[in-house]
Amino acid sequence: MEISKGADASKVFVASERNGVNGYHRHAVELRHQPVGWYIRCKYVADRVLAGILLVLSLPILAVAALLIKLTSCGPIIYRQKRLGKAGAPFTIYKLRTMYHNCEVISGPCWATKNDPRITPVGRILRRLHIDELPQLWNVLRGEMSLVGPRPERPEFIERLQDYFPDYRHRLSVRPGMTGLAQVQLPPDSDLDSVRLKLAHDFYYVERLGPWLDIRILLATGLYLLCLPTAWWRRWLRLPGGPEVVRRYEPKMVPSSRPLPWTNGVHATAYRRVPG
Repeated sequence: MEISKGADASKVFVASERNGVNGYHRHAVELRHQPVGWYIRCKYVADRVLAGILLVLSLPILAVAALLIKLTSCGPIIYRQKRLGKAGAPFTIYKLRTMYHNCEVISGPCWATKNDPRITPVGRILRRLHIDELPQLWNVLRGEMSLVGPRPERPEFIERLQDYFPDYRHRLSVRPGMTGLAQVQLPPDSDLDSVRLKLAHDFYYVERLGPWLDIRILLATGLYLLCLPTAWWRRWLRLPGGPEVVRRYEPKMVPSSRPLPWTNGVHATAYRRVPG
């Protein structure tokens, strides 16, 4: 992965390998919106301070979760995966392992789906409570992620999705986040329509990034984790979303014959037999 500045300072060119083929393709990420400099600096510092506090407070929860993972399935407790951050810079994301070890030996890289057979029984609980995402606080401390921002995506998926959505990499204009405008309001990606809706919300966030929007998203995340009705806190916080966002920021979509990262539906018992 190569990252370089173009002649136009508003663009960052990201060169990435596609499908293991030698030879690189340059993608221009146009930074159409430059957030206020003072807020970006304050956000960076606040992210790291809050991440450090939250990481210390979450240590007992992480310890219990780690013990449950170790007692109920084989493999490491922490799952590491390559993601793309700001301007397409690759980094390693950390999560509690919620799937059977080496499950992608069978399935290949693909999105998780409802009732995904790759997810362990304990993993389903951790995912439902979002405890599996707590190790990402370490990524925030390292400056690779923010508390609020677009969801960090895998490079394999970005390479496929940008063929359908040419402006997909515009979401890489800011640091990815543990929570975000799209994550707190919409379900995980499952098809092109769900990607389109999330992209519209990501584009809105990139263009409107500011302290008031981030504060509302953090408050919405807390209310979401408390299982309060989404319609209620969206109205109370006046959180932008739905048709108003899609109308203004709906991404351009073009036909493509490239395969998409859907789950292939292999039965759960197949994953339990994977060695390692």
